[in-house]
Order: sequence, then structure tokens, then C-alpha cells
Amino acid sequence: MNVTGSFVIYAEIVIYLLAMLGIGVYFSRKKLDQHDYFLGGNKLPGWALAFSERATGESAYMFLGAVGFIYVTGLSGIWILSGMFLGVVFSWLFLARKFMNERKKYNVFTLPDYLAVKFPNHSNMIRVLSALIMGAFSVFYIAGQFSGTGKTLYSISGVDITIGTVVIALIIIAYSCMGGFMSVVWTDTVQSFLMVLTFIIVPIVAFIQIQHHDLSISHALTEMGNGANNWFGGLTGLALGAMLMTNFSWFFGWLGGQPQLSSRFMALTNEKELRTAKWVAFIWTLIVYVGAFLVGIFGSVLYKQGTIDDAEMILPYMVSDLLPPWVAGIIISSILAAIMSTASSQLLVVTTSVSEDIIHKSMGIKMKGSTLVNLSRLVVIIAGILGLIISLWSDSIIYGVVSFAWAGIGNTFSAVILLIFFWKKTSGIGVIATIITGFLSAILWSISPLEAIVSAKFSTFFICLLVGIIASLIYPDRKSVAVQIEQSAV
Repeated sequence: MNVTGSFVIYAEIVIYLLAMLGIGVYFSRKKLDQHDYFLGGNKLPGWALAFSERATGESAYMFLGAVGFIYVTGLSGIWILSGMFLGVVFSWLFLARKFMNERKKYNVFTLPDYLAVKFPNHSNMIRVLSALIMGAFSVFYIAGQFSGTGKTLYSISGVDITIGTVVIALIIIAYSCMGGFMSVVWTDTVQSFLMVLTFIIVPIVAFIQIQHHDLSISHALTEMGNGANNWFGGLTGLALGAMLMTNFSWFFGWLGGQPQLSSRFMALTNEKELRTAKWVAFIWTLIVYVGAFLVGIFGSVLYKQGTIDDAEMILPYMVSDLLPPWVAGIIISSILAAIMSTASSQLLVVTTSVSEDIIHKSMGIKMKGSTLVNLSRLVVIIAGILGLIISLWSDSIIYGVVSFAWAGIGNTFSAVILLIFFWKKTSGIGVIATIITGFLSAILWSISPLEAIVSAKFSTFFICLLVGIIASLIYPDRKSVAVQIEQSAV
């Protein structure tokens, strides 16, 4: 790419980053209380919350990790997207309304606080465990996103990975710190449009190139080998079952256990906004997932394996190679948008876990709303810096880091949420046992040889579900506690 083209791309990226920072500055000038800072103060429209939930849900792993995975594996990569799509549909159809109503009923701002008030006799233990585990795994999630920004900038411009990572990370920390949930949702909304644009434009341009060069998609996939031309990867028997379980296991992380996503459901105001948000989320997801799959497949046709050193960089490579600079700059900004939206939301998970759930609620330190907001901003800065340090120190690939965090948070707390929402016999001890089991399972399973057979994402969910049921049956809540819950809800 010539100097002029590079300048156009850099200029568009800078304009985009300044726009995101500007949104943070705008909301920093408003007087925000903790309800505004943590959950938007019930002032956000449903369509914006849907765009935010979708942008937050699809991070570096979608634009870099998942597309790169499909580029390497071929047609069988569709099962990752299928599992996630069904998870998104399930969450909006069966969980969003429940989250909205439960938040109003118990007047809570965070997922750990909701879990705590449901079981008053064990509230502090549940709140602290939930907050600590969500906060800890979220830092790794943040680190994965920061790594994605550095790798993206390096792939298109040669900018040193460390410098790129630090610059983007500081911008994310800045706007998240200033405006909290309000600024994060509105930056997500802008970013969401860019993300859809990417997965419309890139597949179309790639397909035109395939037709122009008279390339055969089926022939290219056959040449790849390793079952790339087969929807089941050429596997049979136990190997096929293990592959499907591992890829489909992303489904379980969407079932209410991701605090950065459930917070969008909790921020919904009424049924009308929910209906609008639901359809926005469905249409957005369908476009992005189909586009992501086609990008991975078309990429494998246009660029043979080994052409690109890092398979996770196939999308940025295609963008810079196939598109004119002024379009490439917009698309590269959208890749950064996917990463930034998730990183900023995860920063809010950490800050609410520390400032609201631990310091304010568990430790009982009383403070004015403005003081709590300032404390939260400080926590955002500290968490962001910690995530940045981990991202610079770790050589882990994005897909692996996010997969690990997904098991530790999403699959663990999805089991908790499903038990609470749909099984009346769930007890406080059952919830505590589920949370502890999920934390240990995600770590121990991920580092064991079993991970190569069945992903921790799959095993963690079912182990947690089983432990939660058994512990609840052995240690049920007393009737007096149940009465207390109902009385406190009135």
C-alpha cells in the first residue's frame, strides 16, 4: 500500500478513536449517580441496548479468533457460530425479560448483587465469591481484547504491537472511566454499525475476487485437507462427538452468565423496548455470523494456508489487500470497535464487582453517590492497567484466552442463572457450591489433558449444573428463608 493509502487509513482510525473518546468526555460532564454509572439509569432505548449487547458479545474472538479458526478448519467451523447463534436467540427469548423484571423487583445494579439478594442467609458469601471470580476472569478477558488491538494495528501498518496495544488500551480506559455504562452503551452503538458493515462488505468483495480469478471454492477446500471440505471435518464416532461438543459449547456461555451481557437485559425499561431490542439483536447476529463464516471460507480460497503467519489476522489481511484505503480504514476501525466494546464492558464488570459489590455492599462502607462513582473510575483505571500488563506479558492467542475466560465466567454463572430462574428448589448453598466448582473446573480442566478431548467450556457448564442440583437437594433453604425472600420482594 502506498504512502497516501496508509495515511488515509491512519487518519480514519484516528478520527474514529477521537470520536469514541469524545463520547466519554460528553458523559463525563454530566452529573452521574451510581445507577447511571452502573446501569444507565433506565434512560437508554432498547435498540441501543441491543446494539450494545451484540457489540459487547462479539469481541476480538469473532473478528480475529473465530474467523481465523474457520480459515484454518474450513466448513466444520460453522458449529462454533451455530452454538453461539442459538445461545443468543435463547438469551433474548427466555432470559432478557426475566432479567428486566428481576432487576426492578429487587432494585439491584449488578449480577452478583442480584444473586446475593435472592439468598439472604448466604448473601455476603455469594456476593463476594461472585464479584471476585467475575472480576478475576474479566481481567483475562480484557487482556485478550487489548492483545487483539495491538495485533490488528501491527498487521495493517507494522506499528509496534506494544505501542499499538498501549495507545488503544489507554483510550478504552479513558472513555470507560469517564462515562461508565452510559458512554459504553453509546460507543457500542456506533461500533455495532461498523461491525455489521464489515461483514457485509468484506464477503461480497472477497466473492467478487474469487469469481474474477475463476477460483473453485470446493476445490480449494479439498486441497486444504484435514476435512476442510466436510461439514463435520471428516470425523466420525467419538472424534466427531468431541468436536461438536467443543465447538457447540460456546452456546452455554450465552445463557445469562456473562455479566457484561446480562447488564444490558437488566437495563431494559419495558416490554415495548424489549420487543424492539430482541429483533435488532436477532437480525444483527444473523448478518454478522453469516458474514464471519463466509469471510473465513473465502479467505481460505484466496490465501492458501501458510500465506499468513498468524491465522487470526486473516480478516485484517483481506481488508488491507482487497479494499481501497478509504474503505479499509473504516473496516479496520470496525475490528477495533469489536475489541474495544468488549474491553470497555469488561472494565465495568470489574469496577462494579470491586466498588459496588465488595466495597459498598459486602464491606458496608457507606458513601455518597458521587464518591462511589469516583471510586469506580479509579477501579476502572487500575483494572485497565492490570489487563494491559497481562496482555503485554502473555503470549497466549486470543481464541485461547477468551475461551478460558468464557468457561470461568459464562459457563459457570449460566448454570447458576438457569437454576435460579427455572428451578425453585435451588438453595444458597447450591449456588455457592456451583460458583466454587465452576472456578476450579475452568482452571483445572483447562490445564489437564482432558481439554484436548472436551473443552472446559462444555465440561464446566454440566459439572456446575450437576453440583448445583445435588448441593441444593442435600442442603435446601429453610422455609423461613423462602418466606423472607418473598417478603423482601414485596
